[in-house]
Amino acid sequence: MSVLAAGAGVDAGALALTHEPLPADEVLAGAPTTAVHELATIGAVEIGVWEMTPGTATDTEADEVFVVLSGRATISFASCGLPDLEIGPGSVVRLAEGMRTTWTVTETLRKVYVA
Repeated sequence: MSVLAAGAGVDAGALALTHEPLPADEVLAGAPTTAVHELATIGAVEIGVWEMTPGTATDTEADEVFVVLSGRATISFASCGLPDLEIGPGSVVRLAEGMRTTWTVTETLRKVYVA
């Protein structure tokens, strides 16, 4: 895990990531994998890159804002009655701590997050 120094930069869209399978109890369809790369920590806030390959999986969210760099997905909200959210390049999304979600990724999704 490398962390950016002040004044440094990285191409978040081209960053090489190492994927791991998701826990079996979170996978609903397919065989999705995820990868995460922390870029920096400022105070108690973490900034990083996260990616998920196609498939469907459940998650309990952290408090975060993210911007989608590439890929497509639908986020369904089980715990709060919100409508499904279609996301793709340029989408900016806010998730709250504890939200129960289902991610259906149709095209490998890469995002930059602030949490």
